[in-house]
Amino acid sequence: MSTSYVSNTQPPLALRCPLRGSRLIEASAGTGKTFTISALYLRLVLGQIAGQDNELDFPRALLPPEILVVTFTEAATQELRDRIRARLVDAAKAFRHELADPDPIITALCEQTPTDQWPGCARKLEIAAQWMDQAAVSTIHSWCQRMLREHAFDSGSLFEQTLETDQRDLRAQVVRDYWREQCYPLTGQALDWVAQNWQTPGALLQKVLPLLQEETASQPQSLREILAGLLAERDRALQQMKAPWTQWLDPLVTFYEHSCEAGAFNGNKLKPAIFQPRLERLRQWCETPGAELSFRDGTGKTGYFKRFTHEGLQDARKKGVVLELPHAVQHALDDMETLEQRLEELPDLQQAALRHAAGWIAERFEQEQRRRAQMGFDDMLKRLDVALQGPNGKRLGEVIRTQFPVAMIDEFQDTDPLQYRIFDAVYRVAENDQDTALLLIGDPKQAIYSFRGADIHTYLRARRDTAGRHENLDTNFRSSQAMVDAVNRVFDLAETNNAQGAFHFNQVGDNPLPFLSVKANGRKEVWQLQGVAAPALSVWHLSADEPLTGEAYRQQMAEHCATAMVDLLNAGQRAEAGFALPGGPVVGVKPADMAVLVRTGREAQCIRRELAVRGVRSVYLSDKDSVFASLEAQDLLRWLRACADPGNDGLLRAALASASLGLSWAELERLNEDERYWEQRVDQFHGFRRLWLRQGVLPMLQQLLHAFQLPARLLQQSDGERRLTNLLHLAELLQRAARELDGEQALIRHLHELLLNPGDSGAEEQILRLESDAELVKVVTIHKSKGLEYPLVFLPFIGHSRPADGKKPLWLHHGDTRQLNLAPDDEAVVQADAERLGEDLRLLYVALTRARHACWLGLADLKRGRSDKSVLHHSAIAWLLTGGEQVQQPAQLADWLRAWEEPQTIAVVPAPEVVGTVYQPPALAPVTLRERQPEHPAFARWWIGSYSALTGGHDTDYFADDKEDIFAPIRPGETATMHRFPRGPQP
Repeated sequence: MSTSYVSNTQPPLALRCPLRGSRLIEASAGTGKTFTISALYLRLVLGQIAGQDNELDFPRALLPPEILVVTFTEAATQELRDRIRARLVDAAKAFRHELADPDPIITALCEQTPTDQWPGCARKLEIAAQWMDQAAVSTIHSWCQRMLREHAFDSGSLFEQTLETDQRDLRAQVVRDYWREQCYPLTGQALDWVAQNWQTPGALLQKVLPLLQEETASQPQSLREILAGLLAERDRALQQMKAPWTQWLDPLVTFYEHSCEAGAFNGNKLKPAIFQPRLERLRQWCETPGAELSFRDGTGKTGYFKRFTHEGLQDARKKGVVLELPHAVQHALDDMETLEQRLEELPDLQQAALRHAAGWIAERFEQEQRRRAQMGFDDMLKRLDVALQGPNGKRLGEVIRTQFPVAMIDEFQDTDPLQYRIFDAVYRVAENDQDTALLLIGDPKQAIYSFRGADIHTYLRARRDTAGRHENLDTNFRSSQAMVDAVNRVFDLAETNNAQGAFHFNQVGDNPLPFLSVKANGRKEVWQLQGVAAPALSVWHLSADEPLTGEAYRQQMAEHCATAMVDLLNAGQRAEAGFALPGGPVVGVKPADMAVLVRTGREAQCIRRELAVRGVRSVYLSDKDSVFASLEAQDLLRWLRACADPGNDGLLRAALASASLGLSWAELERLNEDERYWEQRVDQFHGFRRLWLRQGVLPMLQQLLHAFQLPARLLQQSDGERRLTNLLHLAELLQRAARELDGEQALIRHLHELLLNPGDSGAEEQILRLESDAELVKVVTIHKSKGLEYPLVFLPFIGHSRPADGKKPLWLHHGDTRQLNLAPDDEAVVQADAERLGEDLRLLYVALTRARHACWLGLADLKRGRSDKSVLHHSAIAWLLTGGEQVQQPAQLADWLRAWEEPQTIAVVPAPEVVGTVYQPPALAPVTLRERQPEHPAFARWWIGSYSALTGGHDTDYFADDKEDIFAPIRPGETATMHRFPRGPQP
């Protein structure tokens, strides 16, 4: 047995982590989180060693159904289940002396266990491995659903409930109920306000959707009462503001006219053409009940009434002119100084009305779900949480703890407050009960899913609740030493130089999210260029005389990046760029070794286009894009409409002219000129309709694809593989939906609704599928890349940022709670942008740690729109460089980047020169096709027997002669009842 584990230093966390009480394990990127979880699972299955009382171990051995392992995706649960099963099998072999080289953890467990107990340990592990199909490894949603079903009495839920993955129809119905019950009775100003601000139930649904993510309680008042009260209060306040202006307007007109006539003002700054429309807007505001007063001009700029303030008036007067202001004008200018602010402080009808609607809709929606015995994904968590917080919650928690005495929560940084409240109610995190164990495993530096509700503040709360019970995985097993050193250097410098730390997370002098450097133990092979070890992190600096626009930056960096990738691939074919073990040959770099990480689909399209121009094929992976948002989905709808009604010339012509069919202009013109050819197409689509009715939509669409030779034609295009994959994906989804829909028109309506709101249901099945598993360059969104690794990573657009603005509602944190601000002010926008920057920094950390050997960053100074001011300081990379200092001169960025430079680790170089080099993939060896030959032994011969032969004793002849013809004629006198038996020895 191998003895690779040597305990001359602190043993690995998997061996020393206590398996009692609540504990937080922080696992930085690449530090073996899944390996550690499976190792802890081994210890739980083995239990305490007989005769020893180890306070670190759980008091008894557990079986897989008693160990709860929770993660956040179905794919992750399957991977965890397989990894744990494989680890159990390996450990069982090791205890039976059947594993030549076990890993260090298994070796240490064997060494700690007396040899006479090894057979018993092997048996435990074998039983656990065989029981893994019943293991409690699941997503949090499926686990909550299971708890509600298995503990229906204690949770107060129904025994049988239907899981509804798409609840849009029910939600829309509830909103229409709200509209009928609350909006129909309105009259007067309230009705006018609803008609102006909400218009339709559909528009109301879009406005109220974000609020439905909050825990909103319904209000006893009706919408009519709320609007009436707020409108009355608003009218009173407006009347008080307008009353003096009705007396000031005429003196203002007189003053400005006389002053202009006297030449008191600069004509470019103040003249009748400027002040008259402004005074007219004020007059209309005074005369119209409840009217809004806009302080913006026609282009949207603020300061429309600047010349009606003291400062603006003094700025407009000519030098040496002394203005004598009448009392009315003086009061008007004083009032204008604060008028905009006072108008903003008026009662907010929109916020109050939307919160009323959200509370009513949420309550009615829950009632409808219970009436139908339905629930969605989020309802699983809400109902279990309600049960745990209810009067019977204590007993329910005890029952769950008895069922699962140990729980491990993977990817805990993606937990939201509701999920944490469930686990805290069951396992009482802060109380640290030693009879159970709760292990929270995650990395706050990789908390990047706030758009899905994940909340890093929940992780920080758990860190406070488990104070003194923290563990860290501090060795990276994914990346090379140079790559780990490069990432450490970048974030260590930012941690040291920035008061708010590397991740822009400082609360009153305390940084709850520090960057801790990790060690490396990952890769023996070395990334080489021209036979010399190459830098792990390369920064391409694109210098320019002035900042670039976002579009120019994106286009230029895509060209530079694609050129560099082609150069590396061509060098890889000459064995001048690749990976080599010490003293070994160089394995040239291939397209499959490369990944380009992006933020948006536009960035992905840009780099893929440049790669295609240079002969490099790529695939795009995203975890957001819905197949129903594709062009192919729209064309498929046209095809279905034409197939359902081939006699409708308009529908058929729209289908034949669709981009996916790709008919030539000449062929489309022939449809207009050749009547017989048109009739052939009509008959063809009648055939499609008959096939649809008889066999279903999937066979029909497959025949349509082949009838128009789409697979062959699409695969000749640069994006044809992507488009063909989308068509097959859509056909499969429609076939599945057709099982629950009645008729072709219902299916067409279903597809049309999905096209109107693609991805609204959040169904994982709608996400674009990978179009090819060939050895191609991967273009991946950073969110999708989390948990993955690639030999070489390119980040050409990492300087981009999207600062928060107040044009839409913003999610903000107030302590540990997260709330939606429907009307954000400047202070709220600043806070939201700070939180956005924090998440961008964590996203950058995820991107940098995907690389095994090397990573390239593309940087340039950026501007927005026509402005000449740099906006690079809004980006995460600028925060790491200088703490978000704004670039003042073009040369500053290069100076800042030099602080990162370090030999063999980080290199700052100009962006590679764009050339027209094309990648020539190596020619594939010719493949000779031949039929497969069976490798199994020949099957036993068969013979024909009859009842007459069997009763007459003649059957022995059939067994005696193995070469007898099994199809020999029946003997005379035999009956016609025949049986076929295998020849050979018979019992």
